[in-house]
Amino acid sequence: MKFPGAVRLMYLPVLLLVVATCAAAAPRPADLAQAFSIQTLDGKTFDLSAERGRWVIVNFWATWCSPCIAEMPAISKFVASHKNVAAIGLAWDRSPRAELVKFARKHPVNYPLAQVDMEHPPSAFAAPLALPTTYLIAPDGQLVKQFTGPVTAKLLEQAIAAASTKSAAAPSASVGR
Repeated sequence: MKFPGAVRLMYLPVLLLVVATCAAAAPRPADLAQAFSIQTLDGKTFDLSAERGRWVIVNFWATWCSPCIAEMPAISKFVASHKNVAAIGLAWDRSPRAELVKFARKHPVNYPLAQVDMEHPPSAFAAPLALPTTYLIAPDGQLVKQFTGPVTAKLLEQAIAAASTKSAAAPSASVGR
């Protein structure tokens, strides 16, 4: 079925709005370089800028999300076996803080957990459209990869290797200066 040109043009603003919305929802690498700081469930502060020089796994999860719960031990083990990797688990969950603390005791991990304000998510990251959602941040603070769905050690290793290969192949901006 063909549509007249005027009808096709009528849908152009809608298409542009959808594209703009999707672009706005994506994490902005420049924002990742800025300070992202959050109070963890144990009362400490996690500061992304303090992790410069390390890979950082930013994992959005929820207490009701089975795949999230299933991947938490894998992320924990990955962080424990890679000294150049840190992680933060961000609860995308409306549960009271006390319930999240209880959950954390029942499902211990070796990285900090924090609760995100779902009405005002961190500006450095888009509100997740599905859980789990995981971001891999390079040692220079740039977003390397976004995963939707559970991550495994193999996926994390592959993403780090691919990003390391790209950055090694890219010419250094400081060469010749």
